[in-house]
Amino acid sequence: MREICTSGSVGAPGGQPPGATRHSTIIDVLRRLRPIVAQIELHDRDLARQLRRAASSIALNTSEGSGCNGGTRRERYRNALGSARETGACLDVALAFGYVDDVDAKLLDALDHVRATLVKNVT
Repeated sequence: MREICTSGSVGAPGGQPPGATRHSTIIDVLRRLRPIVAQIELHDRDLARQLRRAASSIALNTSEGSGCNGGTRRERYRNALGSARETGACLDVALAFGYVDDVDAKLLDALDHVRATLVKNVT
C-alpha cells in the first residue's frame, strides 16, 4: 500500500524527505493497532473509539505540523505527542482490564520511537 503523505517535519536519515521516517513509523503503528482495536472493541467500544481517535491524531497532527512554521508547528507536534501518550495509556487500560492479553513489543517500540521523536521537536 502506497503512503500518500511522506513529506514534512524534521530531517530523516539517508537522504529521505524530511518527516518520511516519522510518518511511515506512525502509519506502521496504526496498522499494528488494528487487531488490538478490534479486540478491545469486543469489550469496550468507547475505549476502542478513543484509542482509534488518539492514534489517528498522531498522524494527522504531525502531518499538519509539517506544513506549518514556528509556534504553530511546535503546537501541532505537542498535540501529536499528547495523542501518542494517550494511545499508550489506552493500551495500558486495555491490558489492565484484560481486554487484551499482550501488546506486540515491536508496536510498543515503534510508539516509543514516535514519542521520543516528538519530544525532541517540542522541547
